[in-house]
Amino acid sequence: MDLLEQKDLHELSITEVTKEADCNRVTFYSHYRDLNALLEAIVADHLDGLTAHFRKSFEGRERFSSTDVERHLPIFEYIYQNQFIFSLIIKGEVLPGSQNLFCESLMRVSTIELKLEEETDIEIPTLNYFVTYGSLGFFLCWINQSFSTPPEAMAEKLAVLHGKMYGGAIVL
Repeated sequence: MDLLEQKDLHELSITEVTKEADCNRVTFYSHYRDLNALLEAIVADHLDGLTAHFRKSFEGRERFSSTDVERHLPIFEYIYQNQFIFSLIIKGEVLPGSQNLFCESLMRVSTIELKLEEETDIEIPTLNYFVTYGSLGFFLCWINQSFSTPPEAMAEKLAVLHGKMYGGAIVL
C-alpha cells in the first residue's frame, strides 16, 4: 500500500513490489497473476474487515433503530482507520468495479442478517440497494472532504439522514 501512495498502479513494477515486500518474483507469481490480482486481494481483505465491523454494529442486539448512531459508527471508524485503501475502493479509480464490491459486501450482510420489524410496500432487496448505494455517495463526499469530519460526527449525520428517510425504522 505504501507504494500505491507514492505511484499509480500502472507505474509500479513487480520488482518494486517484491523488493518492498521482501520476497522474490517467484513467490509473488505463486500467489498473484499480476499487480491487479494483488490489489484485488488487498481490497477483498479490507472489505472482509468492513463487513466484520458492520456485523459488530448490531452484534448482541435483538433490535435497533435506523437512527442509532452506534449502529453506523463501526463502519465509519474502520473506513477512517483505512483511509487510503477506502479512497481507492470508493472512488473506483484504480480497481474497476470496486465501488460495486464495496456496496455488495454491505448488502450481503444486510440482506442475510437483518430484517425490518414492520412490513413495507418496498421489497427488501430494493430498499437495500437504495440505502447502500445512497450511502456510497455519503462516503464519497466524506473522502472528497479529506475525511475532515470525525467518524462519530459522520455516523451521527447518517443516522439523522436515515431517520428522515425511514422515520426511525426498527431493524431486527
